Amino acid sequence: MSFQSPFHQGLRQFPMTLLLLAVCVGVWLLQLIVGVDVTHPSNQALLIWGANFLPYSIGDAPWRMVSSLFLHIGLLHLMFNMFALYYFGQVAERMFGSVHLLLLFLWSGIGGNVLNNYLGWQDWLDGHPPVLSAGASGGIMGIGMALLVTAIFKTPINQIMLNSRSLFMIMGINLLYGFFVGNIDNAGHVGGAVTGAILATIYIIQYRHNCQNASRVFPKYSSTLNTNTVLPLQRGYFKPSAVNGKIALLGYIATMLVMGWVYSELHAAYIAMFANTPRLLF
Repeated sequence: MSFQSPFHQGLRQFPMTLLLLAVCVGVWLLQLIVGVDVTHPSNQALLIWGANFLPYSIGDAPWRMVSSLFLHIGLLHLMFNMFALYYFGQVAERMFGSVHLLLLFLWSGIGGNVLNNYLGWQDWLDGHPPVLSAGASGGIMGIGMALLVTAIFKTPINQIMLNSRSLFMIMGINLLYGFFVGNIDNAGHVGGAVTGAILATIYIIQYRHNCQNASRVFPKYSSTLNTNTVLPLQRGYFKPSAVNGKIALLGYIATMLVMGWVYSELHAAYIAMFANTPRLLF
Protein backbone atom coordinates (compact mmCIF):
# COMPACT_ATOMS: atom_id res chain seq x y z
CA MET A 1 0.00 0.00 0.00
CA SER A 2 1.48 3.35 -1.04
CA PHE A 3 1.88 6.10 1.53
CA GLN A 4 -0.59 8.96 1.36
CA SER A 5 -0.15 12.28 3.11
CA PRO A 6 -2.90 13.52 5.44
CA PHE A 7 -3.85 16.06 2.76
CA HIS A 8 -4.34 13.37 0.11
CA GLN A 9 -6.31 11.27 2.57
CA GLY A 10 -8.50 14.28 3.26
CA LEU A 11 -9.09 14.82 -0.45
CA ARG A 12 -10.32 11.25 -0.71
CA GLN A 13 -12.45 11.21 2.43
CA PHE A 14 -13.81 14.75 2.85
CA PRO A 15 -13.07 16.89 -0.23
CA MET A 16 -16.08 19.20 0.21
CA THR A 17 -14.98 20.11 3.72
CA LEU A 18 -11.55 21.06 2.39
CA LEU A 19 -13.16 23.02 -0.46
CA LEU A 20 -15.31 25.04 1.96
CA LEU A 21 -12.24 25.72 4.10
CA ALA A 22 -10.29 26.79 1.01
CA VAL A 23 -13.01 29.22 -0.12
CA CYS A 24 -13.26 30.88 3.31
CA VAL A 25 -9.49 31.17 3.67
CA GLY A 26 -9.20 32.27 0.04
CA VAL A 27 -11.61 35.16 0.58
CA TRP A 28 -9.57 36.25 3.60
CA LEU A 29 -6.33 36.07 1.58
CA LEU A 30 -7.86 38.10 -1.25
CA GLN A 31 -8.82 40.78 1.25
CA LEU A 32 -5.26 40.77 2.55
CA ILE A 33 -3.83 41.08 -0.98
CA VAL A 34 -5.99 44.08 -1.92
CA GLY A 35 -5.13 45.91 1.28
CA VAL A 36 -8.10 45.31 3.58
CA ASP A 37 -7.28 45.39 7.30
CA VAL A 38 -8.04 41.69 7.81
CA THR A 39 -7.56 41.80 11.58
CA HIS A 40 -10.08 44.60 12.13
CA PRO A 41 -11.96 45.17 8.86
CA SER A 42 -14.16 48.23 8.64
CA ASN A 43 -17.90 48.01 8.10
CA GLN A 44 -17.38 49.60 4.68
CA ALA A 45 -14.93 46.87 3.68
CA LEU A 46 -17.22 44.12 4.96
CA LEU A 47 -20.11 45.54 2.95
CA ILE A 48 -17.98 45.63 -0.17
CA TRP A 49 -17.04 41.97 0.33
CA GLY A 50 -20.63 40.76 0.82
CA ALA A 51 -21.56 40.94 4.49
CA ASN A 52 -25.18 40.37 5.50
CA PHE A 53 -26.73 43.77 6.23
CA LEU A 54 -30.48 44.05 6.62
CA PRO A 55 -31.20 47.06 4.34
CA TYR A 56 -29.14 45.50 1.56
CA SER A 57 -29.90 41.81 2.07
CA ILE A 58 -33.67 42.18 2.00
CA GLY A 59 -33.50 45.00 -0.51
CA ASP A 60 -31.49 44.81 -3.70
CA ALA A 61 -28.78 42.32 -2.71
CA PRO A 62 -30.27 38.97 -1.65
CA TRP A 63 -27.01 37.28 -2.71
CA ARG A 64 -25.56 38.51 0.58
CA MET A 65 -27.49 35.73 2.29
CA VAL A 66 -24.91 33.36 0.76
CA SER A 67 -21.80 35.51 0.27
CA SER A 68 -21.67 36.42 3.96
CA LEU A 69 -21.13 32.75 4.83
CA PHE A 70 -17.63 32.87 3.36
CA LEU A 71 -16.62 36.24 4.83
CA HIS A 72 -15.13 36.65 8.30
CA ILE A 73 -14.63 39.60 10.61
CA GLY A 74 -10.98 39.30 11.53
CA LEU A 75 -8.37 36.55 11.76
CA LEU A 76 -9.55 35.07 15.07
CA HIS A 77 -13.10 34.80 13.75
CA LEU A 78 -11.79 32.94 10.70
CA MET A 79 -9.55 30.62 12.74
CA PHE A 80 -12.26 29.59 15.21
CA ASN A 81 -14.80 28.95 12.45
CA MET A 82 -12.36 27.01 10.28
CA PHE A 83 -11.42 24.77 13.18
CA ALA A 84 -15.09 24.05 13.88
CA LEU A 85 -15.85 23.53 10.18
CA TYR A 86 -13.01 21.01 9.89
CA TYR A 87 -14.02 19.26 13.12
CA PHE A 88 -17.69 18.88 12.19
CA GLY A 89 -17.38 18.84 8.41
CA GLN A 90 -15.12 15.82 8.00
CA VAL A 91 -17.46 13.68 10.10
CA ALA A 92 -20.63 14.97 8.46
CA GLU A 93 -19.21 14.44 4.97
CA ARG A 94 -18.38 10.81 5.75
CA MET A 95 -21.91 10.31 7.04
CA PHE A 96 -24.05 12.26 4.59
CA GLY A 97 -21.84 12.54 1.52
CA SER A 98 -20.15 15.53 -0.12
CA VAL A 99 -23.20 16.99 -1.86
CA HIS A 100 -25.36 16.75 1.25
CA LEU A 101 -22.64 18.40 3.34
CA LEU A 102 -22.56 21.34 0.94
CA LEU A 103 -26.35 21.67 0.92
CA LEU A 104 -26.50 21.30 4.71
CA PHE A 105 -23.93 24.09 5.10
CA LEU A 106 -25.66 26.42 2.63
CA TRP A 107 -29.21 25.75 3.81
CA SER A 108 -28.24 26.20 7.47
CA GLY A 109 -26.28 29.36 6.75
CA ILE A 110 -29.17 30.84 4.79
CA GLY A 111 -31.58 29.78 7.54
CA GLY A 112 -29.43 31.59 10.08
CA ASN A 113 -29.37 34.74 7.95
CA VAL A 114 -33.13 34.59 7.41
CA LEU A 115 -33.73 34.50 11.17
CA ASN A 116 -31.12 37.22 11.67
CA ASN A 117 -32.89 39.48 9.19
CA TYR A 118 -36.34 38.67 10.51
CA LEU A 119 -35.39 39.63 14.08
CA GLY A 120 -33.33 42.53 12.79
CA TRP A 121 -36.37 43.84 10.94
CA GLN A 122 -38.40 43.77 14.16
CA ASP A 123 -35.62 45.65 15.96
CA TRP A 124 -35.42 48.16 13.12
CA LEU A 125 -39.14 48.86 13.41
CA ASP A 126 -38.59 49.44 17.13
CA GLY A 127 -36.00 52.09 16.35
CA HIS A 128 -32.77 50.10 16.69
CA PRO A 129 -30.20 50.50 13.89
CA PRO A 130 -29.45 47.40 11.80
CA VAL A 131 -26.13 45.65 12.29
CA LEU A 132 -24.11 43.66 9.79
CA SER A 133 -23.05 40.04 10.20
CA ALA A 134 -20.72 37.62 8.46
CA GLY A 135 -19.17 34.23 8.98
CA ALA A 136 -19.65 30.53 8.41
CA SER A 137 -20.97 29.92 11.91
CA GLY A 138 -24.62 29.54 10.85
CA GLY A 139 -23.68 26.76 8.44
CA ILE A 140 -21.33 25.20 10.99
CA MET A 141 -24.00 25.20 13.69
CA GLY A 142 -26.32 23.46 11.24
CA ILE A 143 -23.72 20.77 10.58
CA GLY A 144 -23.07 20.29 14.28
CA MET A 145 -26.77 20.08 15.09
CA ALA A 146 -27.28 17.55 12.29
CA LEU A 147 -24.60 15.35 13.86
CA LEU A 148 -26.19 15.75 17.29
CA VAL A 149 -29.66 14.76 16.05
CA THR A 150 -28.33 11.64 14.34
CA ALA A 151 -26.47 10.77 17.54
CA ILE A 152 -29.57 11.28 19.72
CA PHE A 153 -31.59 8.96 17.48
CA LYS A 154 -28.70 6.45 17.36
CA THR A 155 -28.67 6.38 13.57
CA PRO A 156 -25.43 4.86 12.21
CA ILE A 157 -25.45 6.48 8.79
CA ASN A 158 -22.59 5.10 6.67
CA GLN A 159 -21.51 2.96 9.62
CA ILE A 160 -20.72 5.96 11.85
CA MET A 161 -22.21 6.04 15.34
CA LEU A 162 -21.66 9.28 17.27
CA ASN A 163 -21.52 10.10 20.97
CA SER A 164 -24.54 12.25 21.76
CA ARG A 165 -23.24 13.36 25.17
CA SER A 166 -20.04 14.95 23.86
CA LEU A 167 -21.85 16.55 20.91
CA PHE A 168 -24.54 17.93 23.22
CA MET A 169 -21.87 19.56 25.39
CA ILE A 170 -20.05 21.06 22.40
CA MET A 171 -23.22 22.42 20.81
CA GLY A 172 -24.57 23.68 24.13
CA ILE A 173 -21.37 25.56 24.90
CA ASN A 174 -21.27 27.13 21.43
CA LEU A 175 -24.90 28.24 21.56
CA LEU A 176 -24.74 29.59 25.10
CA TYR A 177 -21.39 31.31 24.57
CA GLY A 178 -22.95 33.86 22.25
CA PHE A 179 -25.45 35.02 24.87
CA PHE A 180 -22.67 35.95 27.31
CA VAL A 181 -20.31 37.62 24.83
CA GLY A 182 -21.06 40.72 22.80
CA ASN A 183 -21.02 41.10 19.01
CA ILE A 184 -22.18 37.52 18.37
CA ASP A 185 -24.87 36.73 15.80
CA ASN A 186 -27.01 34.57 18.07
CA ALA A 187 -29.93 34.60 15.63
CA GLY A 188 -27.63 33.25 12.93
CA HIS A 189 -26.42 30.50 15.26
CA VAL A 190 -29.91 29.50 16.38
CA GLY A 191 -31.38 29.71 12.87
CA GLY A 192 -28.56 27.58 11.50
CA ALA A 193 -28.93 25.01 14.27
CA VAL A 194 -32.71 24.74 13.78
CA THR A 195 -32.28 24.31 10.02
CA GLY A 196 -29.62 21.66 10.60
CA ALA A 197 -31.88 19.78 13.02
CA ILE A 198 -34.72 19.77 10.48
CA LEU A 199 -32.47 18.50 7.69
CA ALA A 200 -30.97 15.84 9.97
CA THR A 201 -34.45 14.56 10.76
CA ILE A 202 -35.11 14.32 7.03
CA TYR A 203 -31.82 12.45 6.54
CA ILE A 204 -32.76 9.95 9.24
CA ILE A 205 -36.15 9.32 7.65
CA GLN A 206 -34.51 8.88 4.25
CA TYR A 207 -31.82 6.58 5.66
CA ARG A 208 -34.34 4.31 7.39
CA HIS A 209 -36.41 4.22 4.23
CA ASN A 210 -33.29 3.16 2.32
CA CYS A 211 -32.60 0.52 4.98
CA GLN A 212 -36.07 -0.92 4.51
CA ASN A 213 -35.55 -1.13 0.76
CA ALA A 214 -32.14 -2.74 1.22
CA SER A 215 -33.51 -5.31 3.67
CA ARG A 216 -35.91 -6.52 0.99
CA VAL A 217 -32.99 -7.14 -1.35
CA PHE A 218 -30.65 -8.43 1.36
CA PRO A 219 -32.90 -10.19 3.92
CA LYS A 220 -30.03 -10.93 6.31
CA TYR A 221 -29.78 -7.17 6.94
CA SER A 222 -33.43 -6.83 7.90
CA SER A 223 -32.38 -6.24 11.52
CA THR A 224 -30.94 -2.88 10.51
CA LEU A 225 -34.21 -1.26 11.43
CA ASN A 226 -32.94 -1.75 14.97
CA THR A 227 -31.18 1.59 15.39
CA ASN A 228 -28.35 -0.04 17.36
CA THR A 229 -27.35 -2.11 14.33
CA VAL A 230 -25.08 -0.79 11.60
CA LEU A 231 -26.06 -1.40 7.98
CA PRO A 232 -23.06 -2.53 5.89
CA LEU A 233 -23.15 -0.04 3.03
CA GLN A 234 -21.65 -1.66 -0.04
CA ARG A 235 -21.15 -0.11 -3.44
CA GLY A 236 -23.59 -1.54 -5.86
CA TYR A 237 -26.88 -1.22 -4.03
CA PHE A 238 -26.46 2.13 -2.32
CA LYS A 239 -25.59 5.40 -3.97
CA PRO A 240 -22.48 7.27 -2.71
CA SER A 241 -24.59 8.75 0.05
CA ALA A 242 -26.90 6.66 2.21
CA VAL A 243 -29.32 9.59 2.52
CA ASN A 244 -29.93 10.06 -1.19
CA GLY A 245 -33.55 9.82 -2.28
CA LYS A 246 -36.81 11.60 -2.92
CA ILE A 247 -37.48 12.27 0.76
CA ALA A 248 -34.23 14.21 1.11
CA LEU A 249 -34.87 16.07 -2.14
CA LEU A 250 -38.37 17.09 -1.05
CA GLY A 251 -36.95 18.12 2.32
CA TYR A 252 -34.50 20.51 0.67
CA ILE A 253 -37.26 21.95 -1.50
CA ALA A 254 -39.66 22.38 1.42
CA THR A 255 -37.14 24.07 3.71
CA MET A 256 -36.02 26.42 0.94
CA LEU A 257 -39.64 27.31 0.15
CA VAL A 258 -40.25 28.21 3.79
CA MET A 259 -37.09 30.32 3.96
CA GLY A 260 -37.97 31.89 0.62
CA TRP A 261 -41.45 32.77 1.86
CA VAL A 262 -40.07 34.48 4.99
CA TYR A 263 -37.53 36.34 2.88
CA SER A 264 -40.18 37.45 0.37
CA GLU A 265 -42.33 38.82 3.19
CA LEU A 266 -39.37 40.82 4.53
CA HIS A 267 -38.52 42.06 1.04
CA ALA A 268 -42.12 43.13 0.39
CA ALA A 269 -42.28 44.96 3.72
CA TYR A 270 -38.99 46.73 2.96
CA ILE A 271 -40.16 47.78 -0.51
CA ALA A 272 -43.47 49.03 0.89
CA MET A 273 -41.72 51.08 3.57
CA PHE A 274 -39.38 52.79 1.12
CA ALA A 275 -41.70 52.93 -1.90
CA ASN A 276 -41.63 56.73 -2.02
CA THR A 277 -38.06 57.30 -0.84
CA PRO A 278 -34.67 56.44 -2.37
CA ARG A 279 -33.64 52.92 -1.41
CA LEU A 280 -30.27 52.03 0.04
CA LEU A 281 -28.03 50.86 -2.75
CA PHE A 282 -24.48 49.63 -2.68
